[in-house]
Amino acid sequence: MKKCISPFMLGATLYMPATRDDLAEIILHGKIPELRSLVVCLEDAVSESDLERALMNLDALLQELSENVGSDEAALRPVVFIRPRHEEMAAILVSKYKLTGIDGFVLPKFTHANLSCWWQILGSTHLAMMPTLETREVFDVNAMNALAVALEQHPARERIVALRIGGNDLMSVISMRRPKNLTLYDGPMGYVVKMLVAVFAPRGFSLTAPVCEQIDNIELLERELALDIAHGLVGKTAIHPSQLELIHRGLMVETEEYEDALRILNSTQAVFKSQGAMCEPATHWRWATSVLERSKHCGIVKQFDNVFFATRQ
Repeated sequence: MKKCISPFMLGATLYMPATRDDLAEIILHGKIPELRSLVVCLEDAVSESDLERALMNLDALLQELSENVGSDEAALRPVVFIRPRHEEMAAILVSKYKLTGIDGFVLPKFTHANLSCWWQILGSTHLAMMPTLETREVFDVNAMNALAVALEQHPARERIVALRIGGNDLMSVISMRRPKNLTLYDGPMGYVVKMLVAVFAPRGFSLTAPVCEQIDNIELLERELALDIAHGLVGKTAIHPSQLELIHRGLMVETEEYEDALRILNSTQAVFKSQGAMCEPATHWRWATSVLERSKHCGIVKQFDNVFFATRQ
């Protein structure tokens, strides 16, 4: 099962422990209707004492998913990834488990040093990859440049849907936790996100936004989503199903953006004015292309008499 996965298909990516006994219902039967992408987690979300049960549960889930490949349910299901604990567990999963019903792996603690090991494990499979940047090396711009150069030239490049920014793990590296009423961008992670975008985005890599752990603070999540978009991030990790609808709404393309993108891509003028701003196709075409791709998967906000409606193409 080889499937082309746009990073904009991810939307709000919900992590769920492999110990849950309703994963098949969630994936195949729409128990969480808003869900677009799911990571079945065997790492931080599963304690050592529950690991054996998690693997048994995962095995049963994978059997059911493989039996549904090609079915109507499979066509409508969210994108599904597995997050193994480490490379050794990933190798066992690839060699002993039936993985035809899933789309890929999230690679924890990803660095330049373990790139070759991950590719040795996954290179011969159909699985897409989402490496997670969450170790102390991420704070070193030289290390990130070296990783970006290596990835750009590596055969794994074509399998990478997006690079995930592990916000909580990175805050742990510097012995911090984000303040309750500030966005991730108001502290040290603001620099880290900007640096990662500057290093990886010019090479064509997409990056996903870290989780907002304040589940009930809707206003904070809305502010952070606006900053995620402003930094060019695609998708966002969700900590709770209640965040899904809000994240998906935040990822939608504003009507004015969509109209500008169409004008930029279709114009024969070198420079023109649109909605009070200068548009220059030579420099704005990559932005415009990205906006149209995001609108295809995330939808467009329409406004009628101060009521907002979502439309997806």
